[in-house]
Amino acid sequence: MSNSLNVAVVGVGNWGRNVLRSFVRARRCNVRYLCDLDPKVLGSQASAAPGAVATGDFDQVLRDDVQAVAIATKASTHHELAARALEAGKHVFVEKPLCLSARDAEHLVDLAARRERKLMVGHLLLYHPCVERIGEMIAREELGRTYYMYTTRVNLGVVRQDENAWWSLAPHDVSVICHLFGAQPATVSAMGRCYLQSGVEDVVFATLGFADGRLAHIHVSWLDPHKIRKMTVVGTKRMVTFDDMEASEKIRIYDKGADIKEGFENFAQAIAIRSGDILIPKVPTVEPLQIEVQHFVDAVLDDRPIRTDGADGLRVVRVLEAGSESIRRGGAPVAIGGA
Repeated sequence: MSNSLNVAVVGVGNWGRNVLRSFVRARRCNVRYLCDLDPKVLGSQASAAPGAVATGDFDQVLRDDVQAVAIATKASTHHELAARALEAGKHVFVEKPLCLSARDAEHLVDLAARRERKLMVGHLLLYHPCVERIGEMIAREELGRTYYMYTTRVNLGVVRQDENAWWSLAPHDVSVICHLFGAQPATVSAMGRCYLQSGVEDVVFATLGFADGRLAHIHVSWLDPHKIRKMTVVGTKRMVTFDDMEASEKIRIYDKGADIKEGFENFAQAIAIRSGDILIPKVPTVEPLQIEVQHFVDAVLDDRPIRTDGADGLRVVRVLEAGSESIRRGGAPVAIGGA
């Protein structure tokens, strides 16, 4: 393998321009192409990657000897573009969600394995230093045994037409929940409503049930007066919150809990509420997207495992797909396949 990875970034508008910027800044990386169907978008981003070829022709990218393709297009195009890139022998980085169906996601995972190519999904929060810190705390049992967690991801806009708020926003939270709990949920129950467009849910409330009794709740909406990006994990020893809207003090660890004392006939006397200190740990301020992109470059060049690989992407899509089915059934619990 060469010392530098030649990359094509496909889709450089909206979020894609951030993906492009991160690949340009990544060590041992050379952005050879930026590709987009909108000539105005291409023109506006051309200066971000000096020397790169700006094109609207995806086939041109595939014919070149670039080793990897980063796909940041709308979700409905992910399967087709990623499959074509893998068939052409390229390593693939694709933004979340991996696909819009588990069947398509399974196809990409199988295709990457057969072609012996890396497939990475942009589950950005798994590269966030705060999520990594909470994961370490859970692994060291600093929170005790985890009971449940809940996440809120709401704001006013961006309203999409090709995917609802569940598929647009919840992949972040589903990936984090599965990662921190170290498992795929067994069931999902979800309720959603379409207020702005017919057939496109603007708000979704979902509950994930795990085989060992743990629960996780997700609230996503693009029709809300607040911009909130927050999660809470409750354990037997401690509780922790991660508020990504905070400028610096993003994690708070609460030495709080309810302890059950033995030998009391009266239940009220047997429960001791504990309320201790609040700790705000110092966490490095590093851009998660830059960490994520560098992880992909290093994994390809050094042949290392990928944290958010195709299997991880498939797991998230299975949860999302089951959630969509539950919404169609009016909130009825749906078992998640492949567990």
